[in-house]
Amino acid sequence: MPSRSHASKNAPWAAAIAALGVVMGDIGTSPLYAFRECFYGPHSIPISPEHILGVLSLIFWILIIVISLKYVAFVLRADNRGEGGILALAFLVVPGNERLRKPLLFALGLFGAAFLYGDGVITPAITVLGALEGLKIATSVFDPYILPIAASIIVALFAVQKQGTKKIGTLFGPIMIIWFVVIAVLGVAGIAKNPAALAALSPHYALQFLFEDFGMTFTILGTVFLVVTGGEALYADLGHFGQKPIRLAWWTVALPALALNYFGQGALLLSDPSKAENPFFNLAPEWSLFPLVALSTVVAAVASQAIISGVFSLTRQAIQSGFLPRMNIIHTSAHEIGQIYLPSVNWALMVATLWVVMIFRTSSNLAGAYGVAVATTMVITTVYLGFAARKLWKWSAAAAIILSASFLIFDIAFFAANSVKIDDGGWFPLLIAAMIFTIMTTWRTGRELLADHLRKNYRPLSQFVQFIKAQKIQRVQGTAIFMVADRDATPPALLHNLKHNKILHERVVVLTVLTKEVPYVSVEDRITVTEYDEGFVRVLACYGFMQLPDVKTILRRCSDMGISCKMEDVTFFLGLETLIATHHPGMALWRERLFILMSRNAHRATAFFKIPPDRVIEVGMQLEI
Repeated sequence: MPSRSHASKNAPWAAAIAALGVVMGDIGTSPLYAFRECFYGPHSIPISPEHILGVLSLIFWILIIVISLKYVAFVLRADNRGEGGILALAFLVVPGNERLRKPLLFALGLFGAAFLYGDGVITPAITVLGALEGLKIATSVFDPYILPIAASIIVALFAVQKQGTKKIGTLFGPIMIIWFVVIAVLGVAGIAKNPAALAALSPHYALQFLFEDFGMTFTILGTVFLVVTGGEALYADLGHFGQKPIRLAWWTVALPALALNYFGQGALLLSDPSKAENPFFNLAPEWSLFPLVALSTVVAAVASQAIISGVFSLTRQAIQSGFLPRMNIIHTSAHEIGQIYLPSVNWALMVATLWVVMIFRTSSNLAGAYGVAVATTMVITTVYLGFAARKLWKWSAAAAIILSASFLIFDIAFFAANSVKIDDGGWFPLLIAAMIFTIMTTWRTGRELLADHLRKNYRPLSQFVQFIKAQKIQRVQGTAIFMVADRDATPPALLHNLKHNKILHERVVVLTVLTKEVPYVSVEDRITVTEYDEGFVRVLACYGFMQLPDVKTILRRCSDMGISCKMEDVTFFLGLETLIATHHPGMALWRERLFILMSRNAHRATAFFKIPPDRVIEVGMQLEI
């Protein structure tokens, strides 16, 4: 089993450079489209010196309040044993024993996690389109080819995912350093031509702009919000780098470069409002446009890589926690447990991203969809932050409420402003989130109904062993391993095998693989063995939600503990349920059919648990749900 990387503890500067490539890619590409959308998009406002300074001031102080204070100073501290991300936070805030009492609170976390899939589709589309649209500044020759080029880049991006980030990961940091240096230099050049833009550092301009015209303010908040759309990535990738490297990368490189570039774009518009169509690329000298477009496209791929990897990681967490069916998960590195590849998720994301590019066609059209997805997730994260302050930091209820409410003022304002964009693309992430949320809750509920059905014939293993003692059951050589989800129960496959075949192996191992709501379980704490009479052994294997089970490793560990389980002498007996949808109380009939469809297409247990197929016997059972 691969181990976690500890580079962040040993070399914070090296980890900070890596964090620039993975964590800052999303927010680092926002200058391509965020400022432009304020003055040249479907939700733009009239260009005037007062509006330019007001928007600049808003951008700067939103970066300070939302990213620097909320995420960097507070949210990064709300980790689940080192892991970040909204699903890890949901497990921490609402552990399993509290979900019956707080179902809505936990459902919020699932819904926020579902939005990440929409983000995983929109981010590659908007960043690649935003980069390629710089070609329009240099020449109109490429206008008919922007969409085909964007589609080609997206196909190539998803095609290389199976190679993993191991080989190209070391390039991400240096590429992003070049990017931040370039945008900072462009910003400084723009400011030098009109230093009056620096007046917007004063919050006075932001406040004056906010209270000038409520209708215009409401519109612009949804657009300005695009500057912080990468904020969740800082938290989602916490487990890969740790707090210190992310903070170091933000304060020393990302924030200064972003601020300089936004002020440079503002200075350009103060001097020449006609450049509003694409102020980012208009900052650059004419000779540098093609190299800048090329660099922007590469950086767009880097930013997309970060969110794609985040979707893979989230999917693994959901599978391990029982919210998604088993899928094929491929490790792309022998040393980094976080580097994984899920083929089915990858190709689904690619198809959805291509569809989005062809439907929306421009980054401006996608801006509304992008804001709705991220604004919703940020509201949920802030709600959870208050609970984390109570649980993790032992703050008083009043202090936790004040902390959460302070940031909710901004988050709810952004959410409300983005909600008006639902007709202009905001429907798309809502649709994706609703679909993923339905799939997650249907799978979870279906598995619980199935478990309840199996418990009707529940028989404690200790009681079953006593029953075997009183019977004359023929025993055969070798070891039989029966897998069961309930740690105390006799596996249904064992009962069916005994009923029909009338024999037992001389050693019977009952194996339960349990996923705990922590990221990692150490090797020392992973295996618990309980021996019974009559050659029965109970093995409980515990994993974290960031780990994948491996039966071969479990058996080697059992051998080290004195329970010999040689693979050549082992036969695995797995239950194979044939499910039938009924009108019995449980789920709606359409959800039962959806659950059955997912069950039929789930990755086979033999492959998921790395069980040699030639050592497996499947015991069929027909069940109604």
